Amino acid sequence: MEFNEIRTATIPVQLEDGSIVRIEVSKTGREDIALDPKPFKQVTDALEGIVNAIAVPIGKVNPRKATVKFGMEIAIESGQLTAVLVKGTSKANLEITLEWGS
Repeated sequence: MEFNEIRTATIPVQLEDGSIVRIEVSKTGREDIALDPKPFKQVTDALEGIVNAIAVPIGKVNPRKATVKFGMEIAIESGQLTAVLVKGTSKANLEITLEWGS
């Protein structure tokens, strides 16, 4: 698999139900990427961990409403898919809004 100038490639990824989707990934190291489908479970496990790490402390402060916005890039590292928090339109990786009151 050959990467373009911005170091991304489109690769096949297998979902847990067996479906194959193609996603664009960033290359973080110096390795070739095989064309065999990569399991997406590592990415969904990372997403679940991130959401739980944010939800637990938000639940402790018990806001009326909570909004969390973040970007996640999918990268290839050592031949495996990796989830990476990325910058969105602001300078922070996470944007969290909490509201209390009526």
